[in-house]
Formats: sequence, structure tokens, C-alpha cells
Amino acid sequence: MDPTTRTPASARFLPTVRDPVSSLWHRLRNGTRLLRHEPDWNRLAGDDWPDRVMTDPVTDRLHEKQGRSIGRLILTQGRSRLGVYLKRHYRLGWVRGLLATLFPNRAWSPGLEEWQRLKWARDAGFPVPRAVAAGQYVGPGFRLQGFLAVEELYGMLPLHEAVPLAAERLDAAAFARWKCGLTAELVRLSRRLHDQKWFHKDLYFCHFYVPEDLTRRVPEGWPGRVFMIDLHRLDRHPLRALWFRIKDLGQLLYSSDVAGVTARDRVRFWKLYGGGSLLRRFVTWKWKLYRRNHRRRQSVAPRSAA
Repeated sequence: MDPTTRTPASARFLPTVRDPVSSLWHRLRNGTRLLRHEPDWNRLAGDDWPDRVMTDPVTDRLHEKQGRSIGRLILTQGRSRLGVYLKRHYRLGWVRGLLATLFPNRAWSPGLEEWQRLKWARDAGFPVPRAVAAGQYVGPGFRLQGFLAVEELYGMLPLHEAVPLAAERLDAAAFARWKCGLTAELVRLSRRLHDQKWFHKDLYFCHFYVPEDLTRRVPEGWPGRVFMIDLHRLDRHPLRALWFRIKDLGQLLYSSDVAGVTARDRVRFWKLYGGGSLLRRFVTWKWKLYRRNHRRRQSVAPRSAA
């Protein structure tokens, strides 16, 4: 798919897949499901995985919150191994459930929507994790659940961990070159998205991953080595491009407050990214809002705990 092509609303990312047996009455009484998977998932998860994926325990790193969970699931068969992060939504809103009942061949669950965004990003040449399975379960009634399994980024670290680690492992001159290359790659990725009116909308340091071994050396080149994750909000906004550009860059600026990142690094980013002084002022304003909100939450948390 040409990344410059206008893509309709998120529920239409998925090509229509005809369901020859399910009527509206059948969906209301018995429900239906829409599934996607890669061959290795189907082989390692077992033939009955669609009946178990929403209830089976994960292997480790489980986090649960407000009707959803994420955890690591490791599947093995002989010498074959597949590690994924399994995101599950157990209770989605009735409006989405109603739409999924009326239009069951579209993606209405966050997991299936993110599957489509990941597929688009990979086809467009962006380094992102491989989506190995996704699906939505509709009904009975207007109930809606969904899941997404994304392959684990083996041996990789998020930037908020990788940058301080590289600062410890590399000498000052090497670390400066390391940051120059990384900054140029962050600019390349963000500009490529933004110039085509696509926006991540969660563009934080923790959503960029690099190989852990690169924290010990300066690579010859960075393209293809910096991965983006959590594309559940990725979308194209040609009419509100300025606002979402400010939001993306404000998030990136705010989250860059980690050991090893200096004001000079931020200036270098802006020189490479461009956009003019007006954009920089708006982004700085957005960054200050993020910082102020964070401080407010920190000040409220101790009183709430007390």
C-alpha cells in the first residue's frame, strides 16, 4: 500500500471478508468472530486456540487494568519457539458491540485495529514488531471482546533504558556520535510519518526500541534498527495535521528527559526536523503542559495514598 494513500476510518482498514452463514439474528443469539493469524502462530498455539486465547494464562509479565490485560506468552513446540505480547480486551463499549454486530466484517476491537496498523506500517517500510494473531469476538447480544498477539522484540530495549545504558558503556566521544546517529533516525521516522499526515499519537521514548547490543558500540547506520511499537492510535489526519504534529513532537520532547539526553541533542533534533520557529513554540507549549500535568499527578498521588 502506498503510504501516501488516504486510508478511511480505522474500522475500514480491514478488507471485507464475507461471512456466508451468519445472519443478524444468528449473530445476536450466538455471536460471531473475525480472526487473523500467521502460520507459525496457528502451528504453535494449537488448533483450538480461538476457543482459548481470551482465557488461557500468559507466561509472565502480566499487567491488568480496567477490563484489559497484557502479558508475555511463550509458545514452544520441539525446537520452535515464539514469544509474543498478548493484549486482551474483555469489555468493550456497547456502541462498538452494536456496530460489530451490524458490520461483522470490519475491525471494531482495538486488537484487530492495531493488527491492521502494524500491517500497514510494515508494508510501508517502517520497522515495527510483527503482528502474529488478532481477532474480535462479537455477541451474543452486543458484547465485544478482542485480542492482539505481537511478536516480542528479542534482545531490544526501549529508548528510555537504552540511552542511559549507552551513556554508561560508551566513552564520551563515542556516545556523542551514537546520539547523533540515533537523533537522525528519530527525525527520519517522525518526518516520514508526519509529511504524509500520519501520526503515532503516543510518540514517547518508551515506544521506540533498539537492539541492546547497540548500547555497546556505534553502528555504521541506524535505519532499520529503531523500531516503533504501540500503533493502536496510528492514523492519518490531513485536516488536523498541525495539531497532531504538535502532539507527537511534544510527547517526544517530554519523554526525552532521561539520563544522557542534553539540550544540545534537542537542538540537533529541531535543526534536522525543521518546521520553523512557530511550530517549535507550539511544541514547547505542549511539552510544558505534559510536564505540568505530570507534576500535578505526582503531587496528588501521595495525598490519595494517605
